[in-house]
Amino acid sequence: MRIGEFAKRAGVTPRTIRYYESLGLLSPGERQGSGFRYYTEAELTKLQKINALKELGLSLDEITSVLPLYFEDPSGLQSKRKILEILQGHLQETEDKIDALQQFRDDLRIKIDRIQQWIEERTRNK
Repeated sequence: MRIGEFAKRAGVTPRTIRYYESLGLLSPGERQGSGFRYYTEAELTKLQKINALKELGLSLDEITSVLPLYFEDPSGLQSKRKILEILQGHLQETEDKIDALQQFRDDLRIKIDRIQQWIEERTRNK
């Protein structure tokens, strides 16, 4: 199939396909006599897997490290282990950010209380 049909079936733009090719996520489509790129069902499967991994929250760099595992290990065990490792890392980063934000919130409350007390003291002393 040509790039337009390929993109439509995958739910992406031709520009996205070219970008993924430049990153090495997809193999460039085979060019035939007319110069058009043609793509196979195997490439469509790969593109659908890329989209599914993006839905999980993986970055394109992370997808680059996981994608080959899907096609090297038919059991899917290696890819799932790698995804689990990545997602656990995302979870830890998220928890660290939440902790930092909670500390920031607590610090803000303390500062707000101090300023309110200062204002109340100045208001009472007038």
